[in-house]
Amino acid sequence: MAQESLLPALLLLHVVTTYAPQELPVAVLLTAALALPLLWRRRAPLTVFGAVAAAALVQWLTGVQLPAAVAVLVALYTAAAHSGRHGTLAAAAVVEAGVVLACLRWATDGAFLAPFVALTATVVAVTVLGVNARTTRAGLAAVEERAARLELEQEQQARLAAAEERARITREMHDIVTHNLSVMVALTDAAVYAQHRSPDRATAAMLQISETGRQALADMRRSLGILRTDEPDAQRHPLPGIAQLDSLAGQMRAAGLPTRLDVHGDHAHVPATAQLTVYRLVQEALTNTLKHTPPGTDAKVRIRCSADSVVVDVTDSGPCPPPPTGPPSGHGIPGMRERSAAYGGTLQAGPLPGGGWGVRTRLLLNSSATESA
Repeated sequence: MAQESLLPALLLLHVVTTYAPQELPVAVLLTAALALPLLWRRRAPLTVFGAVAAAALVQWLTGVQLPAAVAVLVALYTAAAHSGRHGTLAAAAVVEAGVVLACLRWATDGAFLAPFVALTATVVAVTVLGVNARTTRAGLAAVEERAARLELEQEQQARLAAAEERARITREMHDIVTHNLSVMVALTDAAVYAQHRSPDRATAAMLQISETGRQALADMRRSLGILRTDEPDAQRHPLPGIAQLDSLAGQMRAAGLPTRLDVHGDHAHVPATAQLTVYRLVQEALTNTLKHTPPGTDAKVRIRCSADSVVVDVTDSGPCPPPPTGPPSGHGIPGMRERSAAYGGTLQAGPLPGGGWGVRTRLLLNSSATESA
């Protein structure tokens, strides 16, 4: 507010110190009428411009020339800088009309053209400066808004990424813990049963339990981002893929589930993340069979690799479980569906026409989902 009051104060001081006593009252009143409204020019630019223009008309009618007439240009600049297009054009037209009237009344020796051109150029320059100020301010506001929007979008993307990472870790931990604990429980039961009748088989089962536990710990550390690729455990337990399905089938056979594995086609071109998805799908399907079917059930795993897809087909000969009576719980089948959907696949899980249970999906290696995965 101090800066706003500087110009009116200077104009009033100039009038008080330069005008004769008989001219002073009119000059002070007109100067105040011209300059004091400028104190509110940013709050109500068009209203202030109207007040200043009215005071300038009174000045013209009284025939008093004052330096305070510069307040008209200040009000015009403010109107152009803080109002819209129509308000700016109207204010400029009013000032230009005042220029014509001032030149007609105060031009010396009939020299109308020179002052008219000079004052008109001044009006145009002040208007352009005001419009540029308004445009610059609007541009800065747009940039700030865009920056704020981008920051918000980045925060949202970060939250989504964190949620996706939590979901990924949840799926991995579910698959790792559920599978390995199921295998270890089955192996422990077998070791207890065989410890007196066949100590060698009991010892082999206990060794398999130990190896399964180490594999589970390595997989859990890797899923949580703790295991580095240059650590010995990482080299001993590589990221599971199609090549490790044979070991998985052997693990399931050792746990009491006869498992047959058929892999057709070359899987060398399949990305590591897609191979991990295949492994986890087969792992979850076999774990469900081990947990929910009686002894004597066997399982078959068929993997067909082509240039653009991988088909996963896991079936068992066990009885179909009863239909669920409530909403689905757990992460098994929903997690498998999410893994399959990440590669453009639709998981089919349900009873087979000839008996047993089947899980089947087709992962698309060249889909956009693969790229985003």
